[in-house]
Amino acid sequence: MLVKRDAGLGSLLRGDARRICGDFQFTEGPVWVATDECLLFTDIPNQRIHRWRPGQDGAEVYRENSGHANGLTLDNNGNLLTCEHSGRRVSVAAYGGAELYAIDSFEGQRFNSPNDVVVDTSGVIWFTDPTYGLTNPRLGDPTAQRDLDFQGVYRVATDGAIRCVTREFSQPNGLVFTPDESHLYIGDSQDKIIRRYRVEADGTLSGGDLFVDMRDAEGPGAPDGMAVDETGRLWTTGTGGVWVVEADGTIIGVLELPENPANLCFGGPDWSTLYLTARTSVYAIETAVRGVAPGSR
Repeated sequence: MLVKRDAGLGSLLRGDARRICGDFQFTEGPVWVATDECLLFTDIPNQRIHRWRPGQDGAEVYRENSGHANGLTLDNNGNLLTCEHSGRRVSVAAYGGAELYAIDSFEGQRFNSPNDVVVDTSGVIWFTDPTYGLTNPRLGDPTAQRDLDFQGVYRVATDGAIRCVTREFSQPNGLVFTPDESHLYIGDSQDKIIRRYRVEADGTLSGGDLFVDMRDAEGPGAPDGMAVDETGRLWTTGTGGVWVVEADGTIIGVLELPENPANLCFGGPDWSTLYLTARTSVYAIETAVRGVAPGSR
């Protein structure tokens, strides 16, 4: 059953959360695949990507030996991008097909453990690179030697050129664009904050003002997976559940689930279903809003 910590959230929801599948170790990285009408998500410790279809009692295995896959997204051609903790890379594969290429180093040094990834409408890839796969045996390979001495956020241009757009985070995690792609939200799961950056014409970031501060909030969890709806509201997993925040920074409230969620995405036929990966399970809740589909901004 869903608990609404703030009654003001009621107008945005159409019912309670329902558990659609479970019995995993740690679920993450949900992405809705509209062309196949299904949800993909990861189970990091089991090194699997799963696929769930509406009406199914459980989920099937989409990919084995996923490299401790975490965040997933689709590019503008429908290819699947996968952040691999133990692979220490972002792989790009045709949906249901073979790998096309991988992004695995910056200036000759291997990444730490890519965590979450988004693609803008021009085809540019943006991803975060904390160290969780190098420190937690459930999430990666802690025996691997670290190359980089910082935790960056990266931009990969359509010609393959890689730029580190910021190094100011302790553990950068979730990220998402505003609907018009003028700004980029980036969360820090160690410092428990979310910053808002302006995306400049040349692909650099400016600003970085504090947008959400969870440092004094009570409950488990920290800023992690993010999504936006068409009005520009930010939906982000965080301390105590899912925080829903207006574009001006006003916090509407927090959604609490039976298991604390780590990531989320909008999907379904009209992009109004909110899917949430929460520890051992995946949940869904119908909303009165429409999420922004990948590549549709």
